[in-house]
Amino acid sequence: MSGPAPAIVARGLGRRFGSLQAVDGVDLSVPRGQVYGFLGPNGSGKSTTMRMLIGLLTPSAGTIEVLGLRIPEQAEPLKRRIGYMTQRFSLYDDLTVVENLRFLAAVQGLPPRDAAARVDAALARYRLAARRAQLAGTLSGGQRQRLALAGAVLHEPELLVLDEPTSQVDPESRREFWDHLFELAEAGTTLLVSTHFMDEAERCHRIAILDRGRLVADGTPRELAARIGWQVLRIDLAMPRAAQALLRARADVGGCAQIGQSLRVLLHPGTAPAALEAALAAAGIDARAAVAPANLEDVFVAATRASARGDV
Repeated sequence: MSGPAPAIVARGLGRRFGSLQAVDGVDLSVPRGQVYGFLGPNGSGKSTTMRMLIGLLTPSAGTIEVLGLRIPEQAEPLKRRIGYMTQRFSLYDDLTVVENLRFLAAVQGLPPRDAAARVDAALARYRLAARRAQLAGTLSGGQRQRLALAGAVLHEPELLVLDEPTSQVDPESRREFWDHLFELAEAGTTLLVSTHFMDEAERCHRIAILDRGRLVADGTPRELAARIGWQVLRIDLAMPRAAQALLRARADVGGCAQIGQSLRVLLHPGTAPAALEAALAAAGIDARAAVAPANLEDVFVAATRASARGDV
C-alpha cells in the first residue's frame, strides 16, 4: 500500500538571471508532514529554489507540483494553503503584537470569530500574551521571531516555508523555535526550511544540499553520513596548524578542519590512516589518527568538493 503523495515534487527545476544560472536541473520530492531542510552557502540557490516552489518566482525550466497544484499556473490557490516566513522581520513595527496578528488574520480571510480565537491561541502558544499591547518594533529578536511564526500559521497552512528564519536570534531562541516547528510537523504540517547552520540542518527529517545552484546531496542526515564516500579521521596532535597545511596539500585529503587541538580530516578510502601518521612524523609532527563517525559538516564538505570537481 503506497503512502500519501509528496507535498512537493520538482523535476529539472532551473532558473536563469541573464547569464547567471542560479538554479540548475534540481529534482526534489518532499514528504508530507516532515521538516525538509535546504542547506547551502550564501548564493547556492536556496532562496531562489524556495521562491519558485511557492510561485513567487517563475522557473526558466522544469516542472513543479505543490500540494497537488501545478506551479506557477495554480500559484494563486496555493497561497491560501501555505505560510511563508523570511529571515527578515516582515510585520509592522508600529503596530502592537495583537494588531499585527489581527491584520494578518484579515489578510488571510479568516472569519472574525475564528480570527479572534486563533489570535488568542497563537498569543498563548508562542508566549506573547503578556506582550499583546507592545509595539512589534520594540520586541527582542526571539520575540519578533515568535510573532512572525505565529502570523505565518494563523490560517493553519498545510505547507510552511521558512527562509533562514533563525539567522538573527540567539541559540536559546533557536532551540525554542525548532520545538515549535516539530510541533507543527507532528500535527501534519509540511515544513520547508533553508539554513546555513549545520546543527539546524541535522534536526531536519530530510536534507537537500545545494551548491552553485545544483542539488549535490539529498537524504536523511543518517543516510547522507552513511554514503559520504570518505573516511573521517580525528587526529590528535600538538602542532595542528603545521599539520593542517601539510595535509591540505595532499590529493587524498578532501577536507581538513581544526577542532581545538585536533584535526578533523576527510581521507580517501584507499589511503590507510597510518599513512597520514607517517607523513606527519616525517615532518616532525607526532600524531595519532582514529576513525570518527561522519557528521553533517563532513557530508557538506564532501558533497561541495565533488560539486566543484564536477563529479555530481
